[in-house]
Amino acid sequence: MSVDLGTVRHIAKLARLHVEQEQAEALVGELNKILGWVEQLGELDTTGVPPMTSVVERSQPLREDVVTEEDSNSAVLANAPDSAHGFFVVPKVVE
Repeated sequence: MSVDLGTVRHIAKLARLHVEQEQAEALVGELNKILGWVEQLGELDTTGVPPMTSVVERSQPLREDVVTEEDSNSAVLANAPDSAHGFFVVPKVVE
């Protein structure tokens, strides 16, 4: 894929950016270099490579899942303007 001056102008308009003529001409070359790099990435064989969420492999430290407070359902519901059967009651907003 190749980017021309018209495409740069269109992208700038969509992004609501004011781009001068000299800047637009420079952006043509820069965007073409970026797209060339992305095309190079598309040529790589990624068979057997699992999807990653980060380029750095790390694991999330987890804590033990233990109960730290007693059941406070009644204390929480005591602050509610209205409750029924152990749940908050709210006014109907959709008909």
